Amino acid sequence: MAEEDSSQEKTEEPTARKKEKAAEEGNIARSKELNTSAILVAAAVGMLIFGPAMAANLLDIMKFSFSFDPNASWDTKVALGYLEISFVESMWSLLPLFLLLLVAAFFGPIGLGGWNFSTKAIAPKGSRLNPLSGLKRMFSMNALVELLKGWGKVLIVGSVAVLVLVGLKDDFISMVFEPTIPSVRHAAIVLAWTFLLICCSTIIIAIVDIPFQIYSHTKKLKMTMQEVKEEYKNTEGKPEVKSKIRQLQREMANRRMMADVPDADVVITNPTHYAVALKYDPQGMPAPMLLAKGVDETALKIREIAGEYKIPVLEMPALARSIYHHTEIGQEIPEGLYVAVAQVLAFVFQTDQWKKGRAPKPDRKPSVDIPDDLKSDD
Repeated sequence: MAEEDSSQEKTEEPTARKKEKAAEEGNIARSKELNTSAILVAAAVGMLIFGPAMAANLLDIMKFSFSFDPNASWDTKVALGYLEISFVESMWSLLPLFLLLLVAAFFGPIGLGGWNFSTKAIAPKGSRLNPLSGLKRMFSMNALVELLKGWGKVLIVGSVAVLVLVGLKDDFISMVFEPTIPSVRHAAIVLAWTFLLICCSTIIIAIVDIPFQIYSHTKKLKMTMQEVKEEYKNTEGKPEVKSKIRQLQREMANRRMMADVPDADVVITNPTHYAVALKYDPQGMPAPMLLAKGVDETALKIREIAGEYKIPVLEMPALARSIYHHTEIGQEIPEGLYVAVAQVLAFVFQTDQWKKGRAPKPDRKPSVDIPDDLKSDD
């Protein structure tokens, strides 16, 4: 079988089960470029948003660090106290930027492929230590693509950097003639925007990389026709097993159905081939409901249970066939059969009252009309 599989081309799209198993092993589509781009852009945006406040806080910390009495500089406790305060304040100043980077580092990787945790992905594998496998990866198509992406990064990022610097040359020249403090602030703003624009250029690389990673991942998971057949057999089971399961399901359904027959108000038969058991509660049901139905042996069993629990059994072939073919178990009868079934239930009620001595004996079994669209000749 292995030789047959290796000789076949993997032309079939991966099945849902194949993708699920790959995800369990940590094999899902990922884009490192998307992750890198998300972190860089988040850092640049964070510098623009939080940069002025961070710079002001860090400047205050620096002033505080050099503001104590020089004579106390020889006291290690004083120096360590100042160092501790400066460190804590610096961390609080940088915290917003760190949190933004943390969010980007978390959501960047799951931007493609979604959230997936697999212990198998971090388990040690001997194939990773195999030098032949390493050489194969070095000279594979993926390695060539990574090399081309590396050149693309240098070309795109370098081109954007040159364009940005050329576009801001007037700002760089004007800084020379500005006072020191305004010049420093101007330089910080220019550098922040330059950093943001250069980081945004990595989005172009990510946009190109994402479709390639999806294509590469799908191609890696492709299957041969034999693999698809084997998976279908393993998933759905062998025909004889499925047949046995269906048989057991039918038997369980029949047992549940037979357990409801004692609750029926009347059983209508064909007289031997069909049997249907109906129940109607005027207080809780809008229409009579079918509790059980069957043919041949099942119909015989329904009649036996009806006899055991003294449930009225009426031989009305046309009505029995119509209910059997147009009503499912647990459903209400079709609207076209309301009148016919109402006549049957009224007859059953009158018969029950006659047996109890509360009403005269009904003349005869009712003759019901079945609508043409609900008739069945089976």
